[in-house]
Amino acid sequence: MGGVPVKHHSKGKVGRRRSHLAMKKTNMAACPKCKGPVMPHKTCAQCGAYRKKARTAKKA
Repeated sequence: MGGVPVKHHSKGKVGRRRSHLAMKKTNMAACPKCKGPVMPHKTCAQCGAYRKKARTAKKA
């Protein structure tokens, strides 16, 4: 069973605590082979290339 809060937390206190919870913008790059969007250090979802090399077969 959890404890009961003794003091009321103001909106500012709650906002300061939650200030780091905002979502951050994802860093997207262009695939060097097919120019499609790809996240850094990941294989391309469209062509399966990683650093200009076909590392994996494209999944259907």
